[in-house]
Amino acid sequence: MRIRRILPAVIATAALAGLGLTGAAGATAATHGASAYVTPSQCKQGGGTPDLMDNLCKGGMHNGEAID
Repeated sequence: MRIRRILPAVIATAALAGLGLTGAAGATAATHGASAYVTPSQCKQGGGTPDLMDNLCKGGMHNGEAID
């Protein structure tokens, strides 16, 4: 009897956990590919140096990204 009550709860929890993981992966992919440009301020905050001659962020977490 106890199994009949517990099993649906376990299945529901596993299903919700699976949806949460795929949603998190989708959100991560969307944030990484969402903007093609960074601002000079974002470049500096990420630890880089904005090179306005080449319109690129050099160094830091936005290294090589175009500056808008």
